[in-house]
Amino acid sequence: MGEDGAGGWSCPEHGEVVPLWRPESATYDEFARHLGRTAAFPTYLPWPLGPGWSISDFAAVAPEQGSAVASMTCVSGTSVLDGPVDVIVVSEEAGTGLGARVAGLGDGADPGAELGDGPATVRVRLEARTVGLWPVSVSSSDGELDRSVLLGEAEGRWLWLVLRPASAILLLRDDWILRDVSATGPGLVALPFGGPGPAW
Repeated sequence: MGEDGAGGWSCPEHGEVVPLWRPESATYDEFARHLGRTAAFPTYLPWPLGPGWSISDFAAVAPEQGSAVASMTCVSGTSVLDGPVDVIVVSEEAGTGLGARVAGLGDGADPGAELGDGPATVRVRLEARTVGLWPVSVSSSDGELDRSVLLGEAEGRWLWLVLRPASAILLLRDDWILRDVSATGPGLVALPFGGPGPAW
């Protein structure tokens, strides 16, 4: 992907695209730039971060000027049962495809019609409301079956959770909270950053 000379971005395979911004390392300064780039678009983090957990990766799909269409964060830590764990949260407008890419599902941008059949497998708190999430099968994707993928809808956008290893899905409980940190401001200074980001 590169600039097309007319102020936009193009991809040899997909034509004109909105660029993906992902820093080389997760730092407070880069995260501040991320929040400036995404502006009013939500950037969700599991909240509060447990001891020993840190923000290890983040990204945004956003034009040079204008509104973002997707944001992603990853927090990394350890659990007694799973060892090293990555929890990735993606919020995106329909048709963007970042969630599918992070989940390792290939080029498919949006989930199939089967999403939402039956009761939600997991419910998480998002600010003052509860959001239902359903499992997305990774059995037909390339690579190992090393992750659990959950998907729902929040504020008219897709909300993805990708957990590695797959057994880390057991960390989720009904009182699990996601917080939009897009307007948190200086309070983010206290958040820990660093650690190896996940491959996607």
